[in-house]
Amino acid sequence: MLNFTDVTEFILLGLTSRPELQQLFFVIFLLVYFITLVGNIGMTISIRVSPQLNSPMYFFLGHLSFADVWFSSNVTPKMLENLVSETKTISYPGCIAQCFFFIAFVHVEVFILAVMAFDRYMAIGNPLLYGSRMSRTVCIRLISFPYIYGFFISLISTLWTHGLYFCGNIEINHFYCADPALIKMACAGTLIKEYTMRTLAGLNFSYSLLVIIISYIFILIAILRMRSAEGRKKAFSTCGSHLTGVTIFYGTLFFMYLRSPTEESVEQGKMVAVVYTTVIPMLNPMIYSLRNKDLKEAMSKAMSRAFLNK
Repeated sequence: MLNFTDVTEFILLGLTSRPELQQLFFVIFLLVYFITLVGNIGMTISIRVSPQLNSPMYFFLGHLSFADVWFSSNVTPKMLENLVSETKTISYPGCIAQCFFFIAFVHVEVFILAVMAFDRYMAIGNPLLYGSRMSRTVCIRLISFPYIYGFFISLISTLWTHGLYFCGNIEINHFYCADPALIKMACAGTLIKEYTMRTLAGLNFSYSLLVIIISYIFILIAILRMRSAEGRKKAFSTCGSHLTGVTIFYGTLFFMYLRSPTEESVEQGKMVAVVYTTVIPMLNPMIYSLRNKDLKEAMSKAMSRAFLNK
């Protein structure tokens, strides 16, 4: 007979138990979180207020930055709190809520990346019809899908997480309530949870990635048909930032969620999780603005006005 425990809170073991490293990590991740907020909020505001950024590409990019803020804010503040706190606990409702929003915004991001790839295909493959086919109404419908579907899938996944049973062990070997770590420590209800996690993650990540791959196959065909070398260069430059973001984000997600939760995979997963919960949201504004003159100018003007007003 299993001795189930009525869990009211969990202990997050975090990245390390060494006090000197905890202090160092606190400073590093506080700086990373600050840069993430400034970069993504600055990009979102710049896109909304700048007339030259009034196009579908920037509309979707603004939503990606919005999702990045919430994605990072769901995990980082609690991680920072636990790095300087003696009691590194999270309540059971808090853990379930963290799981829900984490899964929701992961799916929101992967499908926004897919929508952005489709938008690039429409812009490069059908430039004359781009304005009419990617109208404001169409853009709103396209961007609504990631949010509605992402939160729906998250609700299903979180209900299965709520169905896990624990037998005394309340230590989560992670810095946030991650599904693989929870499955590893649970003593019942793990089979259906692990199956649904891997199935949903595999299907959704693969489906969204398939949309991106097909879009870029057609983009490549359209670019090769261009007679202008300058046009080909501009098209490649436009797609380069998006491809970089896709490669980093999908690579870490597949590594994290398509393996069976073992002690070794959970430990490795913590390092990978640092990348997609803190580093990628920080890098996205840099990646997308690096080769984009209009976006850099708009962000510079927005930040200059913000500091001058203060």
